[in-house]
Amino acid sequence: MARLREQLFRVKPVPRDAEEAGSELKRSIGPFSLTMIGVGSTIGTGIFFILSESVPVAGPAVIWSFLIAGIVAGLAVICYAELAGSVPVSGSSYSYAYATLGELPAMGVAACLLLEYGVAGAAVAVGWSQYVNQLLFNLFGFEIPHALAYAPEEGGIVNLPAILLLAMCAFLLIRGTGESVVINTIMVCTKVGVLIFFICVGVTGWNTDNFSDFAPFGVSGVIAGSGIIFFSYVGMDAVATAGDEAKNPKRNMPLALISALIIVTTVYVLVAIAALSAQPWEEFEGQSAGLSAILETIVGAQWPGTVVAAGAVISIFSVTLVSIYGQTRILFTMSRDGLMPRLFQEVNPRTLTPVKGTIVVTIIIAVMAGFIPINFLAEMTSIGTLVAFVVVSLAVIILRVREPDLERGFKVPFYPVLPVLSIIGCFWIISSLQTITILVFLAWTAVVLALYLLFGRKTSVLGRERATASRGADGMEGGGR
Repeated sequence: MARLREQLFRVKPVPRDAEEAGSELKRSIGPFSLTMIGVGSTIGTGIFFILSESVPVAGPAVIWSFLIAGIVAGLAVICYAELAGSVPVSGSSYSYAYATLGELPAMGVAACLLLEYGVAGAAVAVGWSQYVNQLLFNLFGFEIPHALAYAPEEGGIVNLPAILLLAMCAFLLIRGTGESVVINTIMVCTKVGVLIFFICVGVTGWNTDNFSDFAPFGVSGVIAGSGIIFFSYVGMDAVATAGDEAKNPKRNMPLALISALIIVTTVYVLVAIAALSAQPWEEFEGQSAGLSAILETIVGAQWPGTVVAAGAVISIFSVTLVSIYGQTRILFTMSRDGLMPRLFQEVNPRTLTPVKGTIVVTIIIAVMAGFIPINFLAEMTSIGTLVAFVVVSLAVIILRVREPDLERGFKVPFYPVLPVLSIIGCFWIISSLQTITILVFLAWTAVVLALYLLFGRKTSVLGRERATASRGADGMEGGGR
């Protein structure tokens, strides 16, 4: 039993620097591009769609819901910043768990991340078709047929635009990380500009009466709104998946994480205030392409809505791009550790990208995006992210105790209060999610852990290294006797 426990909770040594970590991938991503990865992976379907789901639950007090979700995400991001500056490798919270909690917990975290990035990629791709349809209608007067733009549960056959979006993202990532990062940066700057445009036009329709019944559903509504809105903060840890490709990761990754959090939270709160000031909260429910509709009502013309729809199309493209990127880099790290099939770590010698892994990931996400509705995908993404945030916060505490002298590019202030608050906040939001979401998440995690116990435990690189070292030590002892 003791030997089994030792196998399941064996801890991977923490690399002291980027050189010791080693990587077959090219270190080409600077601090600004890292920040844009964080912003690009976060600002997307959430802010363009989430108001129509969260405002009916919380009323105008959804502004507080955004702040609460932002604070919880912020506490976790600060913990990510310390670990990203201490463990300069790809794999995000999977790598951090492996270096602190052990191999079995790391696989549990991997289940969360696979859910987060895979399902998030599908969710944002599903939402893309609504804004594509509005853009096509405003510009050319036609739409994609309902049967080809919605999942079967929503009355369609397949969400074809979502599948095409994923194919385009995969093509870019296969061509090379450098090109993908440049395109992502351009798209992020464009969508932030579009949201600033929405804020400026939105406040021209300001009506103070829209805030008169500020919290119609009380504190419970605000908390429920936070659980829904947390989907809008999913992706903040995408920066941490770039550890093998970041320049000077100990300095640049913490800087990028914190910068991305500040940008995202500021934009979200301002967009929510502008939207609520221009439209009564009772009118948000069931409103598709909501931000565009609000501007069209204020101005009395289609062109502002067309601008926002174009921004949403670009925005969601960049989120999908980063979701696939993050998923492939986590699988790359797991494959290198011997816990996933080898094909995920095979790198094209010309582009230095995991081509086969990117293709496999894209196909799986495309199947989900084509046939599953967005509301279920959004909650599944949130719970995967929240559990990963809990593990990261716990890993900060464990690593501080176990390796106090480890060089850290950034340290969590007010330690250990902030990591503990992060854990409490994440569990608080998890408690507001639907029971079916929690049960499906537990079932998925159980499947991943079962596969590890059956196969991964035997193929683990760390396990084989420990076994070889043990046999060598036994041989030396035998020879000595």
